[in-house]
Amino acid sequence: MKHLRAYLSGGMEYADGEGTHWRKEMQSWLESNLRHSVFNPNVESDRFFNAQHPGVNFRTLKKEDVHLYQNIVRQLVEIDCKEIAERSDYVICYWDEGAVKGAGTKGELTMARFFGKPVYLVTSYPLHDIPGWILGCITKTFSSFDDLKYFLSSNHS
Repeated sequence: MKHLRAYLSGGMEYADGEGTHWRKEMQSWLESNLRHSVFNPNVESDRFFNAQHPGVNFRTLKKEDVHLYQNIVRQLVEIDCKEIAERSDYVICYWDEGAVKGAGTKGELTMARFFGKPVYLVTSYPLHDIPGWILGCITKTFSSFDDLKYFLSSNHS
């Protein structure tokens, strides 16, 4: 039996701690309880920077060398798009202030929709406050990670 693979989408650039806390917790739960593999953009970005741009302060590059910053972002976009298109079976998205302000999450959900991957959205926002484009990309909405975990345990174990 094939083990499923989850992509953890949500704010990074404008998120508290780049969204590491919820992703780390969700990754651990998915691996331990469902034996799903996980694409965690925080972990993969660290791996990418250590291999390709060691010692570079990525966030300061946006002001100091925007062309290098753009080139790096293009590489990250390529990695993420390929992951969603070719390897991930479903996407978990945490829609919070960081996701609202940034752009990557919106692109990831669009990719998932285009490639027919289910998108499970966790948010405390009322649905009428979420952009219509995002609503058009999601499969199911949850008000907490506990509700999502219950659903995944019942439907994807």
